[in-house]
Amino acid sequence: MTTQYGNQPTGQQHHGAPQRGTSSNVLSIIAIVLGVIGFIILPIVFALAGLAMAIIAKTVRHERLSTVAIVVSAIGLVGGMVLGAIFANM
Repeated sequence: MTTQYGNQPTGQQHHGAPQRGTSSNVLSIIAIVLGVIGFIILPIVFALAGLAMAIIAKTVRHERLSTVAIVVSAIGLVGGMVLGAIFANM
């Protein structure tokens, strides 16, 4: 038994849900910048904030650059603390 409408297209196209993390890497880029700044000055403040933003970008927003941001911020945190300890003992 067929209906009046059948399987005719309605003019509406289903594109599916938009993919997350493919167009916006804003938090990841900010986290990378904060990690680099944290390597130079105040790693406890800047690199730690960058690390927190990178983790949020990874878990909540699923950004592609978030893994890079985590690595850069972690290196900025540890490296900045070591660099500060070296300069403090001079």
